[in-house]
Amino acid sequence: MIDFKKAIKEYYEREINCIKNFNLDEINEAMNAIMNTYENGGTIYVCGNGGSASTASHMQNDFNKGISEYTDKKFNFYCLNDNVSTMMAVANDIGYEEIFRFPLINKITKNDLFIGISGSGNSKNVLNAAEYAKEVGAKVLGITGYSGGKLKEMADYKMHVDEMDMQISEDLHMTFDHMIMKIFYNYLTANKITGYNINDKH
Repeated sequence: MIDFKKAIKEYYEREINCIKNFNLDEINEAMNAIMNTYENGGTIYVCGNGGSASTASHMQNDFNKGISEYTDKKFNFYCLNDNVSTMMAVANDIGYEEIFRFPLINKITKNDLFIGISGSGNSKNVLNAAEYAKEVGAKVLGITGYSGGKLKEMADYKMHVDEMDMQISEDLHMTFDHMIMKIFYNYLTANKITGYNINDKH
């Protein structure tokens, strides 16, 4: 049997160090941006490529169902990479760099929030959508890794993993989603659902 224990320990130690170095002020500001958009009835658009696309889709699920099942006021998350046929049509007919911007045209407003997830922070299609969002007055939240790239520079709010590793960045991006979901669920349902635990059904 191969002994991977040293490598396993080193991997998780790197993640622990990243977590210890999180900028909690920035994360708190980003969470307030999501909450404010929710309270004001805005739409939260989210997207990413590859593993980040899965995280974006997971976020939509956790807020539109995971929290909204237990609140009168519902979250309105829209994952731009979940409509595969539209996304591929735009990629084929217009260009892959436009797959996230095109669905925003004349839809996103200044009352909405755009969340772009990019490990490098330099995914052109995410940047194009973020730039359009800012043009119409919407705020941008960048979820990034590595140095943060252009997305971190242009974002109004940031949730950054300062680590030059895609897997660790993507791991911790997923924890952002679950952390926010858990905290928002507790905040929004306090004194409303006595004795209920969100984990009971899972």
